[in-house]
Amino acid sequence: MAWTRHHILGLADWNTEEYEILLQTASSFREVLSRRTKKVPALQGQVVTNMFFEPSTRTRSSFELAAKRLSADILNFAPGTSSLSKGETILDTAKTYLAMGTDIMVIRHKQAGVPHAIAAEMDRLKTGVSILNGGDGQHEHPSQALLDLFTLCSLIDAENPRLALLKSKKIAIVGDILHSRVARSNIWSLLAAGTQVHLAGPPTLVPQFFAEIATETYPNQLALHWQIEPALKDADFVMTLRLQHERMTDHLLPSLREYHQHYGITRDRLKLCHPDVKVLHPGPVNRGVEISSDLMDDPAFSLIQQQVTSGIAVRMALLYLIGTLKSE
Repeated sequence: MAWTRHHILGLADWNTEEYEILLQTASSFREVLSRRTKKVPALQGQVVTNMFFEPSTRTRSSFELAAKRLSADILNFAPGTSSLSKGETILDTAKTYLAMGTDIMVIRHKQAGVPHAIAAEMDRLKTGVSILNGGDGQHEHPSQALLDLFTLCSLIDAENPRLALLKSKKIAIVGDILHSRVARSNIWSLLAAGTQVHLAGPPTLVPQFFAEIATETYPNQLALHWQIEPALKDADFVMTLRLQHERMTDHLLPSLREYHQHYGITRDRLKLCHPDVKVLHPGPVNRGVEISSDLMDDPAFSLIQQQVTSGIAVRMALLYLIGTLKSE
């Protein structure tokens, strides 16, 4: 199997071979991270620029540490202190970092399609620069979905994480699916793995698009529910999503209390699931809203810390795969 993808913008068009390469590569880097010396020279001499146009803790820090572990040089863009405030365009900002010798740009933006536009411009200019989508608007967040996939597969078989381990597993994705780029990327990766994906949330927060593809493309794999109980019944894993207040322009929820009452993940609700059920959340968490605080901190159920740890190995794998492709 050989890696051929120059940019990583979304997962909708990934094939199973690409997922397997990513899982195997991340597994090897997880082993590196367990050593006393946690650094390898894989990207020595390359420059990775983190261009985050909106706030981020986990994703930005994870990409920065991943690049450092690969021995890359790192540039961090901060919009508040940049020339954007003086009228510079996003493309001009990207070209500025290009002129500094950037090889890989990790881009997060509140508007969908910005990483794609920059990738198209880099390709038009024949720069050879690779673009990695760190999350764009309500579109996708590929690295988060890949670290979730790696977390789940590694839980089942730590030595050999692979897609087949998730075949026919039931996974419930609960909450603000409308605004969640994490949910979109996870849906594509989980469907590729052959899982049974059940979406649950208020009707105002579950987009019609997924109802259409559930009926037309994945009638035996994807289901939508307005109540949480059928989604949780016998579920092997539950992925709860953050309510994204900053993206809500309409009054889509009556109150946070009522949301937690109907869709919050609690110990009582988990009794509907498989006895060994595990819970994921991409963070940051609104404690007591999407998930009860005590459940979030209980390692018997919560995989949240494992997700953060997996993120470094997975992002090392992504940077490595596109970085070494560039050097061939």
